[in-house]
Amino acid sequence: MEVSEVQLFQILKERIGEEEARSLAEYVEAKIEKQFDLKKDVLATKQDIAELKIEIANVRNELKLEIADLRTELKTDLANLRTELKTDIANLRTELKTDIANSRSDVIKWMFIFLFGQLAAIYAIVEYILKK
Repeated sequence: MEVSEVQLFQILKERIGEEEARSLAEYVEAKIEKQFDLKKDVLATKQDIAELKIEIANVRNELKLEIADLRTELKTDLANLRTELKTDIANLRTELKTDIANSRSDVIKWMFIFLFGQLAAIYAIVEYILKK
């Protein structure tokens, strides 16, 4: 049941008198305005909601662009890293092959040195035995 200000005044006028009814109606109106003023800053209008929707859409679009940029940057960084790793692995293989080849030649060199040393020792022992 909705009662307008005029209807409220008429009902109160019949029961408590015109002056008291006017005072009471003004008091109720003042209270209503005070409550509205207190809460109007908290209430959102349709325009406020529309502006928020636009702002949310803008932020969403900005985030999508930033995510796309990050994906592109990440893909580029991963491709660069993959290339660097392949290059480093190739360089390590080359160094390892070179080190193995050098080690092999060192082993062969020392093998011949010990072989000639053993032959010289055997020759000396055989000659010592034959002289006796």
